[in-house]
Amino acid sequence: MIKHEKFQRAPLVLAIATASVIAPNVFAQVAMDSVAGPQAQQIEEVMVQGRLKDSAETLVMERLDEEVVTDILGSEMIGRVGDSTVAAALRRVSGLSLVNDKFVYVRGLGERYSSTTLNGATVPSPDLTRNVIPLDIFPTSVVDSLAVQKSYSADQAATFGGGNVDIRTKSIPDSLTYSIELGSGMNTETDGDVLTYSGGGDDSLGTDDGTRAMPAELQAALQRFKGRLGVQDIRKVLEAEGNVYGSASEAIAAAQQVNRDLALNLNRDVNLEEESSKPDMDVKASVGNSFVLNDDWEVGFLAGGSYKNRWREEETIKRSYGSPEERIDTENTSTNSVDLSANVNLGIRYADEQEVMFTSLYLRNTDDDASIRDYFNENREVSDGRGFREYTLKYEERDLMLNQVKGSHQMGPASKALVPGGLLNWTPDDLVVDWFYSDATAQTDIPNEVSILADTTTNASGEVVSSAVSTGVNSSAFRFTELEDQVINYGWSATLPLEFSSSTLELSGGYARTEKGRWYKQTEFRLGALTVGDSSSLGGSLDEVFSDEQITSTDNNYVFDRAGSDNQSYIAATLTDAAFGKVDWTLNETWRVSAGARWEEYNQVALDWNPYGFTLDDPQITNDPEELREATYVEDAVYPSLSLTYMGSLWAETFQLRFGASKTSVRPDLREITDAIYIDPITDEQIKGNPNARPSEITNFDIRAEWFFDNGDNLTVSAYYKDIMDPIEFFELASSDTNVAREIINAESGEITGIEIEGLKTLGFMGEFMDNFFLQGNLTVQETELVAGTEADAPTNPIREMTGASDYVVNMLIGFDSPDGNHSATLGYNVFGDRLYLAGRNGAPDAYEQPFHSLDLTYSWYPTSEITIKAKMQNLLDEAIEIERAGVIVFEEKPGQTFALSAQYQF
Repeated sequence: MIKHEKFQRAPLVLAIATASVIAPNVFAQVAMDSVAGPQAQQIEEVMVQGRLKDSAETLVMERLDEEVVTDILGSEMIGRVGDSTVAAALRRVSGLSLVNDKFVYVRGLGERYSSTTLNGATVPSPDLTRNVIPLDIFPTSVVDSLAVQKSYSADQAATFGGGNVDIRTKSIPDSLTYSIELGSGMNTETDGDVLTYSGGGDDSLGTDDGTRAMPAELQAALQRFKGRLGVQDIRKVLEAEGNVYGSASEAIAAAQQVNRDLALNLNRDVNLEEESSKPDMDVKASVGNSFVLNDDWEVGFLAGGSYKNRWREEETIKRSYGSPEERIDTENTSTNSVDLSANVNLGIRYADEQEVMFTSLYLRNTDDDASIRDYFNENREVSDGRGFREYTLKYEERDLMLNQVKGSHQMGPASKALVPGGLLNWTPDDLVVDWFYSDATAQTDIPNEVSILADTTTNASGEVVSSAVSTGVNSSAFRFTELEDQVINYGWSATLPLEFSSSTLELSGGYARTEKGRWYKQTEFRLGALTVGDSSSLGGSLDEVFSDEQITSTDNNYVFDRAGSDNQSYIAATLTDAAFGKVDWTLNETWRVSAGARWEEYNQVALDWNPYGFTLDDPQITNDPEELREATYVEDAVYPSLSLTYMGSLWAETFQLRFGASKTSVRPDLREITDAIYIDPITDEQIKGNPNARPSEITNFDIRAEWFFDNGDNLTVSAYYKDIMDPIEFFELASSDTNVAREIINAESGEITGIEIEGLKTLGFMGEFMDNFFLQGNLTVQETELVAGTEADAPTNPIREMTGASDYVVNMLIGFDSPDGNHSATLGYNVFGDRLYLAGRNGAPDAYEQPFHSLDLTYSWYPTSEITIKAKMQNLLDEAIEIERAGVIVFEEKPGQTFALSAQYQF
């Protein structure tokens, strides 16, 4: 939109204050330095403050210029608070709460209602069961700013519920810059020995060197024996291959020998042991520059990378709300996490009219878990003196590789002069054409995930006295999981501003196409002893229980087979074509009306996939025409949006009042429209899909008032209402006390009504000393209602809150900047009200996650203009994550307190 000088230049100080990165004394400091003369140190100080000032001003001006309700969080603010991932940083935005440290809930709506883009383009998800992106995979070191758009505009994808988070990566600098940062830290819950096992040689890089990969011998056997590795299945193939045996017992013995030999190919070096934990390691570096080739041409680059390695221990306790003293589940997990990132940006610019940018980003997040779980259920209670134990090894590597190229082209005089013959002279000078192309692939690999079941003898307190690996074919599982999700997204838009005597008009329109393909493959083997000659051998170490000698001994009867019902794997694809048009009209620099509409044609298919189907009767993908038809979904609709803004000086030097209305849609995740039952990797619960799940239609209304005062203070008040038709929700399914199961259905309706209040206040009115402090915060109060409808299976409360929605969310910051500019500190507080975790059925009570009071402190020391020493302390209150059901804490986990120290040199 054309910048209106009268409105946009209203108090410049508001920009800096709103970004919360410069204290009230900065302007006095800058003025004093200017008066004092050209002393070297003072000039450096002004340069540092100037960089912060420019960044803050840019972000706030963008917020003011947006036609719809948008909140923007800059890299300076993120760095100041000390959040290391995008997920953690977004907790600071009004109306947002974080679930499972991965997913952002916007205005009470679950993660499925929040979309994520990277530099405006759709990106794939490495999450095994969701389309949504777990935001913990993005380190804040690659982020320039985060823009959270809370009301819909037609240039956004129609799958817009609570909001869209656009992650904007760092761009090419204006001049030479380079930085290196080294850090370390620790967590109070990880203060001794950690569980570990024999892994691969490249584990420190977050990638498996092949140690855990499925052996080639097993892959060949799956082909040879048509995916069935049981003794009788092997016997049939051996005989079909022409092998002749003297008797049935000889044939079975030969097949049994093959079966055991195949089991020996598994990586069974799974013994758990303890070793001393290591401090966190954190390294970041970047370098960039721009080069002016002549008066018109400029090129530049920015390259960066980061590496983080840390150990964490956690203990989770689960209880049955009906028998909390008798049915207890305790799990101790040690996790070694490795995070890698690398980014390269290239750009070329001509005369401020033509620009082409290329961005390449690689992210790797790997968690290596080793855990021991002791539990009691309805089959064995604490008072029985017997229990269950499960050993688990899980190495999960998530990768995201993204390449983007985008261009912006204005048909100005310099550009027209480049084209011979005046072929572009007919185009308006202010016409801007933007385009982009993005190709991204996300992968998840979980090789050789091992779980081993054991029986325990316990004392009266439930403590384990002894344990032995269970007998039976299901005593151990070796699972191999792979996922690949690829997204190609491209499009263009054109914008034409027109200026009249008392108004301006901006016309825009464009096209976008998104192609997404996903496949998920799971292969699981089972190995166990039906009988053993010496029962005490099952009480040895895990590698001894599953040693070659044990498996091949004729005294023992070990059996091996591929497990599963052949419906765990799936393939899916979506294709979306979209076109939009918008009109943006401003009258007398006071009233602004933006209206638009987006047409989308959405095509989706999701199919159960049996990778080990080899016949027409047992195909990899169904050949039933009716099933194929039911697996597809096509939607063709138009989504309108309207925004009205008043710009004036009511009560403050700068005032804006915005109103927005729109209709949008949210669609089921790809796996949710299959009928498979799978285990959610986040909650460990069984999830049943629903081929009949339908998209939700959402009607959105927003109103926001913003005041920016001439002393830097600001205040924003927003109100919103959402009416959801056929909301997609999880409901509890009938299951045993041992397992919790959910199903995905369309509820009848949902409503959300809320108010957001946010602001910044300088504290100089409290005295001269308080000139160095500021207070920033936001409060969200909301009410949600879900009507379950007839598709829900006997819900206890047919009318209830929406899952994951809190009645309130509070974020507060107290900031300090020393008068000499050498020190700064930020104390951040975040809390959410209790939120529904699991809705009960048949009279069973609902489960609620309890408020978590997060208090974090960040202190920075700037000994020179290039060096920053930073200390971070998180969860100072040592809060625990708790879920309560019928007055009983049914889940408890202590994340512990984290302390970190880093040093950065930046030029």
